[in-house]
Amino acid sequence: MSTEMSSAHGPRLRVGSLADAGMLTGPLDQRRERLGRARALGLDHVFVIDHISFYTGLGMDGLIQAATIAALEPELAIHIGIYLLALRHPVPVARQIASLCESAPGRLNFGVGIGGEDRHEIEICGVDPATRGRRTNESLVALRGLLSGEPASHDCEFFSFKEALIRPAPAPAVPIVIGGRSDAAIRRAALLGDGWLGVWCSPRRFGQVAGQIKSLSTERSLPQPEAWDHGLQIWVGIDDDPARGRARLAKEMEGMYHVPYERFERYSPFGRPAEIAEYLAPYIAAGCRHLNIMPVAASPEAALDGVAEIRERLVENR
Repeated sequence: MSTEMSSAHGPRLRVGSLADAGMLTGPLDQRRERLGRARALGLDHVFVIDHISFYTGLGMDGLIQAATIAALEPELAIHIGIYLLALRHPVPVARQIASLCESAPGRLNFGVGIGGEDRHEIEICGVDPATRGRRTNESLVALRGLLSGEPASHDCEFFSFKEALIRPAPAPAVPIVIGGRSDAAIRRAALLGDGWLGVWCSPRRFGQVAGQIKSLSTERSLPQPEAWDHGLQIWVGIDDDPARGRARLAKEMEGMYHVPYERFERYSPFGRPAEIAEYLAPYIAAGCRHLNIMPVAASPEAALDGVAEIRERLVENR
């Protein structure tokens, strides 16, 4: 699946749902059924997150999970949002991506960020949290060279290699989107990414960042993307009863982030799919081209059905 598919309104809007535990663990028949349901409902992709040891030890390797999904479901695209690249050496990461793309060409969208909510996660990987931004920048430059299929060399304060060769190169090339809200992350997206993956921001701010990236990209040494692939990653509470949707969403998010839901409420909608689609529509108008939706609902089936209805309403209104 190419991320370059377009319509008269510009690049095609793609909407995906979080790959939940039922897609990634348990009996294989159940996992195939759940992923097949996502495809049959018309979702464009599923997405996975990446952590090594988040707060209580929670972890999931984004590339391994992407490979699992690619093997279980032959059509859905897979987004990683976001991969903690600074915690790995870029040469083996390039090999993992190239290997995945051999079996699932054109299906991977690679999101990269620096993390930061749990500094201990970074420290236990032997990385000084204060360097993670610079490490990520260097790793992105190195990774792009490695994924070109040509001999690549890189020498920086964090790692060094000469004439590394990773073949076959992914074809088509893997889009790299950059997550983060800081000025440094926005500049990273403009100079080293194919798009930006926003989170916890208003539609107005989303549009401002898209404009900033366009302006900053004049300093870019890499070729300009044919079309910027900006996205939004967002939690939603799906329920016909908004109060029930809010309560369920608050419980899930507080368990994940260990902070009160009120900190997120402005940017984490809840209610019926139609109401959530209405909330999201201004982001599409501001330049968002893909949505990674983290749904919380009464059941996994209700979550997927809700995301599918959100997608249908947004696509119809474009």
